[in-house]
Amino acid sequence: MAEHRTAPTDTRDSDNWIRLRTLVLLRWWAIIGQISALIVAQRLYNLELEIGLCYLAIGASVISNLVAGFVFPENKRLTEAQTLLVVLFDMLQLALMLYLTGGLHNPFSILIVGPVTVSASALSSRSTLFLGVMSILIVTLLIPFHLPLRTAEGFFLRVPQIFLFGNWFAIVIAVIFLGVYSRWIVSEMRAMAEALQATQMALAREQKLTDLGGVVAAAAHELGTPLATIKLASSELAEELDDTPDLRDDALLIREQADRCRDILRSMGRAGKDDLHLRKAPLSAVVEEAADPHIDRGKSILFQHAPAEGSEAFQPEIHRRPEVIHGLRNLVQNAVDFARENVWVESHWSDDEVTVRIMDDGRGYPPHLLGRIGDPLMRRRGGGRDPRRPEYEGMGLGLFIAKTLLERSGAELSFANGSESFRHRLDRAQRTGAFVEVRWPRTAIASDTLPGMPLGENQPFRA
Repeated sequence: MAEHRTAPTDTRDSDNWIRLRTLVLLRWWAIIGQISALIVAQRLYNLELEIGLCYLAIGASVISNLVAGFVFPENKRLTEAQTLLVVLFDMLQLALMLYLTGGLHNPFSILIVGPVTVSASALSSRSTLFLGVMSILIVTLLIPFHLPLRTAEGFFLRVPQIFLFGNWFAIVIAVIFLGVYSRWIVSEMRAMAEALQATQMALAREQKLTDLGGVVAAAAHELGTPLATIKLASSELAEELDDTPDLRDDALLIREQADRCRDILRSMGRAGKDDLHLRKAPLSAVVEEAADPHIDRGKSILFQHAPAEGSEAFQPEIHRRPEVIHGLRNLVQNAVDFARENVWVESHWSDDEVTVRIMDDGRGYPPHLLGRIGDPLMRRRGGGRDPRRPEYEGMGLGLFIAKTLLERSGAELSFANGSESFRHRLDRAQRTGAFVEVRWPRTAIASDTLPGMPLGENQPFRA
């Protein structure tokens, strides 16, 4: 299917996929860093700090880590709410440490950005927004409310007001920018991963159908001779049993059931293409096979197969690869979905290239989206909801699957609008909708055999 109306499930909301052990290990690193910073500040720089309160704040993190390590199993995975609480605890603990060590006068205040970045990468937009607001509120409150940094001689270490404001502003910008940046990057990676998974599932499904059809085709091919023998023998037997009607009826029944077996295998084997004679087929046959499921959907699909202009090359036989058939089928379905009345499917070939073009008489692609066609989960072609198809969700995933599968076969795809491509061609004036061109090097898709060459003996199927 070229279009998928069911949106992929958001794994952030449905799965518990953040391990508690991962957050615990990160917290141990933070604890080590905080203790090291306190020791250096006190021993090397002789700063007077509220050491007792600082170690109390660190102790809260140590206790929470020990509880998490001993109470919960190592493979414990956290829900969205649980992960949010863990990250919020770390943010508040860091805020307390900053309050005790100079507020924004402490250069480590930039670390308040960390929990927001983690949330943007692992949690929902709502949780990330909440933590972002909390971090900005914390750094704002740390400006007037904090214990000052003081040396052993009694001097206070303060940053000039302009730098203090600059530090606050930089942290706010970092929270917003890194949160949004991380969110966009992770969302695009997740969307691409889901789309690639859908592509693999589509290819696996097409491969299974091809394999199943191949088994049926091979069975029909191999059983054809014995069924013909049974039919011939039963016919001769029926002629010899004219004097015994009961036995004659049995012989005729055998012939009738042999014909029925032949017809069943023939109908089941229409999609089966996997013996040596059917693993390869003329380009035109493969293109029409790809479009076959959409022929009876109320739109006219017009085929044209011919050598490229100025070429006298013979039509190539191409490998019946599942990715090629499924990719072309997706493109044809997309054209049928949006066409008004007609869809044109053309194939051309030369000594060097094989080209398939799919066009329709619909509204075409929005011009501002032409450069993004083939990205996963891109929305509607025509912009806005089509009143003729109110249930139609969009075309992005289907076109992504088609583009990915066809490019795996060595093809290059280009998308355009017929109204722009054919406005000076009177013979193609009706082709005003979407125009998709799929182009392969002939060596990438065509069989090495020439028409009429023997293919050899069929090999048995192996599991």
